[in-house]
This record gives sequence, C-alpha cells and structure tokens, in this order.
Amino acid sequence: VWDVATGWSRGSRGDGESHRQWKEKIIKILAEIQAPLSLLMLRLCNWALLKLLNRLFLNVQLHQGQLEMVLRAARMSGVPLVFLSTHKSQLDGLLLSFVLFSQGLGVPRVTVGGQVCSPRLRALLGRLGGIFLPSRTGQMPSDQDEGLLGAVLAAYVEEVLRSQQPLLIFLEEPPIALCLSAPAREWLALVYRAVRDGAVPDVLLVPVGISYDMVP
Repeated sequence: VWDVATGWSRGSRGDGESHRQWKEKIIKILAEIQAPLSLLMLRLCNWALLKLLNRLFLNVQLHQGQLEMVLRAARMSGVPLVFLSTHKSQLDGLLLSFVLFSQGLGVPRVTVGGQVCSPRLRALLGRLGGIFLPSRTGQMPSDQDEGLLGAVLAAYVEEVLRSQQPLLIFLEEPPIALCLSAPAREWLALVYRAVRDGAVPDVLLVPVGISYDMVP
C-alpha cells in the first residue's frame, strides 16, 4: 500500500500534505471493506436469529459429518481457514456465521456480494463480520483509484489470513446458481495472490453449505 501511495505522491506537491491525503484515502477504503466486530451485536443477533428460525422453519438439521470435518480442519494449527459456500438465500451468511460461532470457531469474515445494501444494513452486517469490496467510484483518477483500491484490498486479505481469522466466501449470487459470481472471483483471486506472494504458506479450503426444502 505504501509503495503505491508513495509512487503516486512523487509528482505531487509537499510530501507531508500528500502523505496525509493518501493516508485519509487509505483509511476511507479500509472503512468501506470492514468494520470492527461488535460482541454485543453478535449476541443480540444470535438470539434474534434463533427466534426467527423457529418461526421460519419446522426444523433445522446440522450435518454431523460435515461439522466434524470442519472442526477437524480448524484443529490444524498454523493454516488459515477459507470456507467456500454456495448461496441459496440471503439468510445464508447469518446462518453459517451463527453455526461456526456457536461451535467455537470464532466469527468468520463473510464476503457480502454485489447486492445493494442500505447504509444502515451495511453498517450492521459489518459489525457482524461482513466484508465488502470497496466501491470504485470517487474523486481520484481511475488509474490511481484502481491501484490504491487493489493494494489496500490485497493487504487486507493478507492480514485476515495471516491472523488466521476464518474467511467465508460465497461462490454465487442468488438467484443465479451454479455460476461463479464476479465478487467471488475477485475474493478468490486475492486469496490465491496472498499464497502466491508468500504472505501465508498455505490455506485450507473447506466446503460448507446450507440446503432448504423451500428457499425462504
């Protein structure tokens, strides 16, 4: 990130002023990607989700074989977990986060696709672990915009993997099934780049998923 920022700053006036402006842009991009986790919000949403599940579904079944596979993968020390899931419903992110959190696997960082979110919903999802691709609109020229956005996003994914926070990537965008979405392609490319560049020695890809008798 610093290399990109200083590279564009060489031709600008005043090093101190230029660095301050770049730092503000970098912090703004990072704030678009993620928000600090809120334990209080997580507990409240887990409680509300249990109430919602009881009203929406006759029963919820947890596949013990798949759960054991996930727990076995989590016990492998030193390797970050990347969960890959199909995407049947907008509830999938909350449901999978709830299951993983309730099994002691921590709060995953969950990729939120290209669907439009209101600012309030985006803020709530961010507090619950949702992460977003930063918008590519702004006041910077397009080449600087792409360069800085890409650098901050790549550095963010590297840090998530290096700190061994679980990462959940949805491969599809409902209602379009069996087709790798553009956001998923970008997140997967960032994970691949982190391994290729040596930010982490390896990642463990774990398939997870939810199926419904009737999609809500």
